[in-house]
Amino acid sequence: MKKIFPVLLLLLVISLFCCKPVQKQTSDERLISTFDSSLRKNILDVWYSRVIDSVDGGYLSNFSRNWTADTIQPKMLVSQSRQVWTSSQAAMFYNDSTYTRYARHGFRFLKEHMWDSAYGGFFNLRSKNGGYLNQLYKNQKMAYGNVFAIYGLVSYYNLTKDTAALNLARRTFLWLDKNSYDKVNGGYADAMNQDGTWTLNQENPASPALKDYNSSIHILEAFTELYKVWPDNLIKTRLQHMLTLVRDTFVEPKGYLRLYFTEDWKHVTNRDSGLEVIRKRKGMDHISFGHDVETAFLLLEASQALGIKNDTTTLRIARKLVDHSLNNGFNKRVGCLYGEGYYLPGKDTITILEKNAQWWVQAEGLNAFLLMSKIYPDHKEYREAFQKIWEFIEANLIDKEFGEWYFEGLNYSPQSKLAPKATIWKANYHNSRALMNCIRLLKNENEVALHFRELTL
Repeated sequence: MKKIFPVLLLLLVISLFCCKPVQKQTSDERLISTFDSSLRKNILDVWYSRVIDSVDGGYLSNFSRNWTADTIQPKMLVSQSRQVWTSSQAAMFYNDSTYTRYARHGFRFLKEHMWDSAYGGFFNLRSKNGGYLNQLYKNQKMAYGNVFAIYGLVSYYNLTKDTAALNLARRTFLWLDKNSYDKVNGGYADAMNQDGTWTLNQENPASPALKDYNSSIHILEAFTELYKVWPDNLIKTRLQHMLTLVRDTFVEPKGYLRLYFTEDWKHVTNRDSGLEVIRKRKGMDHISFGHDVETAFLLLEASQALGIKNDTTTLRIARKLVDHSLNNGFNKRVGCLYGEGYYLPGKDTITILEKNAQWWVQAEGLNAFLLMSKIYPDHKEYREAFQKIWEFIEANLIDKEFGEWYFEGLNYSPQSKLAPKATIWKANYHNSRALMNCIRLLKNENEVALHFRELTL
């Protein structure tokens, strides 16, 4: 016993000095792990390599709820470009060359089949093999699609340093500047014919207006990324113009986006109409909470990329967009952002026109709420909203059986369980970007948050 006691004492001393206590994970560390797992398991692993079109190139677009490929597979510029963006970002995020191959596959299809060698610019919609689709779509081109091409091409260039991708992005920008940019009134026309002439009838107020919010905010987004890799004076001028235009013209003083304007910037609105007309024409005029919080993020990114010092104006407007959505379009009990709302005539409160809780709206809310919580850490409402919306996403949007997110939250739209997992309009850009951004925010590696946090200290 006397011989054993010193040995036991020695082992005890060694354990005290050599064994470190097990560190408990912080809440942020747990969320990073959760988001990383969800990004891999529920998004990237179910999309790739399933969507790779090994026959005709590019990416397959249409899949059922259980990922059965549809027999009809058109190729749309927006979703093809978003897939190039996502696979490029995944390759950089995880340092995984497998995604590089997927991105290169999509880049080749854009370059070889969607670019118009006759007139320039990208076609909006092509057949599965990249040819003419049908008379309905003809050879239509959209500023919206072309700026997503820029966005995807710049992402691919950042990954590979392939100058062919950067050159194609620059050519697209210059084609838009020649054809889509309004040199008289400013802003960009969205819909164009093959030769770049505008197709919309600005004389008819019932038709979509020439200047719209959705193409404009994504022009801002794409120009921000292009300027980072090509700091040319012209792209800088156009980016500054779009930042000011979106911030000061599209954003209504209350804190939401006005959607459509005529060529000379007259707001298209149904405010003087009754509820029936407002609902009937709401596609032209409503409050889109998802676009509002997304725009807040895009405004801050643009300002930071331009290197504007002490840009409290853009920060104030961005925060107003998030606050308006949080206070008027966020169901704090359920934890989701509604789809659409409206200030009916004579009322100071918003009437919700669409609940539905679409997947992309929740993804943008997740990103925007966490971004604001990092810029304003003393304002707990942002962190609380971020946590609530993630709980909603986990419970109502993520398909635990087949992967990916449902089109709409099952609490409001149980039929979404049977809806397609992928279409030409439903890709993996919103939720992938949101989760990647949130991981960087939680790691305090997001440059936009760090830049604007300094203004609030």
